[in-house]
Amino acid sequence: MTSEPLTMRVYYEDTDLAGIVYYANYLKFIERGRTEFVRARGVDQGRLKAEEGIVFAVRRVEADYLSPARFDDLLMVETVVAELKGASIVMDQSVTRAGVVLFRAKVTLVCLNDAGRAQRMPDAVRAALAG
Repeated sequence: MTSEPLTMRVYYEDTDLAGIVYYANYLKFIERGRTEFVRARGVDQGRLKAEEGIVFAVRRVEADYLSPARFDDLLMVETVVAELKGASIVMDQSVTRAGVVLFRAKVTLVCLNDAGRAQRMPDAVRAALAG
């Protein structure tokens, strides 16, 4: 399932000495995209943690930096669920500018309990993310 792309502006603080987006900031951009994707599907991560002791944690990121973004660029972050397993989710994400892909990532998230162990996702959460 694809999300509505998250629109964001590149601020001066996002750039490095060369005037391009610092590479680690793309991870922040896609984190925001995942957060909004989950929120748009009705999953309240704060409530999930408080009521069920479950959080999502990044386990793996495969990233490709294809072209630089610069100060004041308007970017779109797109998030797609690629795979949904018992305790993990794989999401494909991209950051684009005017339809051109600048950055692409495959992110594996794992569902963890309070003890930090993998925990099967609640059925309602799985259904919300799948739908």
